[in-house]
Amino acid sequence: MSSHLLTGIALVLTLCCSDVGAGEKLIDHYPGAAASGCMKCHAEIELIREPGSEMLERIMVKGEELGDPAGCVVCHGGDPQATEKEAAHQTAAFYPDPGSPWINDNTCGQCHPKHCEVQWKSLMMTEAGKIQGVCWAFGSLTGYEHKWANYAVENPEDPLDRLGTPEYRAYMQRLKNMEPNVWVDRHEPLPEAPTDPAEVKKDPTLAAFTYIRQECQRCHHAVKGRQKRGDFRGMGCSSCHVPYSNEGFYEGDDKTITREEPGHCLVHSIQGTREAKVTVHEKTYSGIPVETCTTCHDRGKRIGVSFQGLMETPYESPFAEDGSPQPKLHTKHYVAMEQDIHYIKGMTCQDCHTSIDVHSDGFLAGANLAAVQIECADCHGTPNAYPWDLPLGYMDEYEEKPADGPARGLTQTLNEHTLQGTIYEPKDGYLLTARGNPYGNVVRDGDHIIVHTANGKDFRMKPLKKLMEDNEISERGVVSMSTVASHMDRMECYSCHASWAPQCYGCHVKVDYSRKDECPEQQEGTEEDPEIQAMRKALAEQGINENFDWVAAGRKHMEPGHEADRGESDYDLMIPGKITEQRSYLRWENPMLGVNGEGRITPLAPGCQPSVTIIGEDGEPILVNHIFKTDADTEGGGADGQLALDMSPTQPHTMTKNARTCESCHTDPKALGYGIGGPRGWDEDIFVDLETIDREILPKRTQPQMNAIENMNTDWSRIVSEEGEQLMTVGHHFQLSRPLNDRERAVMSRAGTCTACHKEIPTENLATSFLHHVAKYSGQIPVTDVDHASLVHKIVLFSAWGQLLIAFCTPIACMAGLVWWRRRKTSATSEDRTTSGDESVS
Repeated sequence: MSSHLLTGIALVLTLCCSDVGAGEKLIDHYPGAAASGCMKCHAEIELIREPGSEMLERIMVKGEELGDPAGCVVCHGGDPQATEKEAAHQTAAFYPDPGSPWINDNTCGQCHPKHCEVQWKSLMMTEAGKIQGVCWAFGSLTGYEHKWANYAVENPEDPLDRLGTPEYRAYMQRLKNMEPNVWVDRHEPLPEAPTDPAEVKKDPTLAAFTYIRQECQRCHHAVKGRQKRGDFRGMGCSSCHVPYSNEGFYEGDDKTITREEPGHCLVHSIQGTREAKVTVHEKTYSGIPVETCTTCHDRGKRIGVSFQGLMETPYESPFAEDGSPQPKLHTKHYVAMEQDIHYIKGMTCQDCHTSIDVHSDGFLAGANLAAVQIECADCHGTPNAYPWDLPLGYMDEYEEKPADGPARGLTQTLNEHTLQGTIYEPKDGYLLTARGNPYGNVVRDGDHIIVHTANGKDFRMKPLKKLMEDNEISERGVVSMSTVASHMDRMECYSCHASWAPQCYGCHVKVDYSRKDECPEQQEGTEEDPEIQAMRKALAEQGINENFDWVAAGRKHMEPGHEADRGESDYDLMIPGKITEQRSYLRWENPMLGVNGEGRITPLAPGCQPSVTIIGEDGEPILVNHIFKTDADTEGGGADGQLALDMSPTQPHTMTKNARTCESCHTDPKALGYGIGGPRGWDEDIFVDLETIDREILPKRTQPQMNAIENMNTDWSRIVSEEGEQLMTVGHHFQLSRPLNDRERAVMSRAGTCTACHKEIPTENLATSFLHHVAKYSGQIPVTDVDHASLVHKIVLFSAWGQLLIAFCTPIACMAGLVWWRRRKTSATSEDRTTSGDESVS
């Protein structure tokens, strides 16, 4: 699981103070630790791991070998013989943050070499998908190719170096063959941002690199990142495996660590596996808290904060206790929404996402969908199949048809790179992910599943098939998942079960290269950061709008003497340009639907929808509200290309037990992709003033309330027209991502189904009028949805049986009539003959 990357980072080994209940003193277990020079200053610091743990024992043994009875130098380096700070720390091999990727081969890598090796291929390091996304928005600079990353990196030559089972490796090679622009062999380093604003005037697309470097790349693991409320973290391994609070203050017992300055870990302990117990103020937990993940996963698709039930809002309410605005978290304000059912149950991100999902398998993957190996059915199965009966690739097809093949089965064997984590009893076997790797914390027990969480809970659950057999699924659920089989064949589970999704329509980006005579106003990403604020003030005195380059900050660590730097606050890496962003409007209700890279119908949410304004160094606009276009003949755009506004396939991480209603998809134009803003476009100036009835503005001294956005002749939420014309891009990573096509929209649309009945009901003809009045006076008029559904069901059955009886009875009645008629005719003929004979005799 994702918890084992850093069970070997140890910041300082010592005792834990009884005030906070963090454990027993180190000296009680290792009396010789007092002889370490580190203890002269850090005698009150917390244990890095709980007493008796295998990790702590190994560190202590290694410490003795290195001449440090407290074990501090195993992770921190330094001189354990020195008793003064300067002498102990000022060595070439002193590591303030042992988790930093620039030096963790020497620290964490002593016990976890494979994890330190593969970290450079992870999306959390390369951020190749984010870079390609911004480049796409600025005119598809690299097309569909995921060309650039924060750093130059390439795949190993030996395919066996890929972590995972043989089945997984073969599966991933198949996907690479299908999507070579995503599963690439190498990334080139991201180009530099323009240093001369005159270059941007010649080629405005260069502003993309200013945008990427200043705004988008501050979360990658090779830097400590923006140190603001909610964004405090370490580097590399420490960014996940060392706890930082949202306020960023140290609350342990080491008297040498300030409690007045933010930017320090909460306590000096490692978090990760179930066995790694962290104690803070007498409260003990294990696993990696969700809020650690949301330190970074609060922007873009916003899956971290959405999982917690938080949706950003432009409003500052409700006010704080002292009447001040709601405090900013990740530089945003929030409104409380419905939380994901997994979060409510007590699961964290790492309980679903595997080590490969997070750390990578050692090979490059250019987008989130490419890196994540899990699917809902891996644990829940389907109404007709247990998870172990499904074929590999189910719900991960990258084709527009369900996967087939032999059952994936179970396994009793875990991957080697996961063996340093918690090992749970396999019972009947470990479940396998959609791509063929063991799910180390999910096991089969008969026809049940046990999910072992890193925080200590064990959930026993029934897969869907067992729920069906036990008649524990609602009628609506049975209809949706079983009766309408195409739902399971073509849709992601979260298309229905995601209760909401953050939808920030229209991203109005301004890149300001102008020179000012005074300090520019503060912006998201720099306010409250004293070091960067000071640098910006100094630059402002020169009249320059500039901001910090996070990619250059990471590369600064490559230089000799900077590998072990604790952060980037001392780096003078400002580049021209100031980024500000605004939205057109926010929504969260039922998202629209489209097709993702796996070929399945999925929720869509605004990805990168930039309307770009660029201000030159002379203060004059270079571009105003400009929307770039993609390459010719891409995304249904024809020779002129498509508007580079992207609606992104997404897993909202807002799952609920009760799915969205049938009507919310089948009768909603938004779900089909027709948008929520109506036909009014944004490509004309909008005036609001005194006007005639013919809409002629009366005053001459007036100005547009909203200036036109060229080419934007529709709404930000409208991705396809009723005639099937694609209006913006839908996903830019994978070949299959797109809007719903004509056939899918026609099959899905049930608009007008109400009028099909109610054009007659209640009074349009004698029969319906009579029945309506009978129902009214007998109290049988449907009131609730259940009543209405029951009535419609009754009508459908009555109609079906009626038509069936007519279909079968009419031929039978005709035949019976024919037989009767022939018998009667025969009888009549016989009577005529008899009468004729009698007359002859007479």
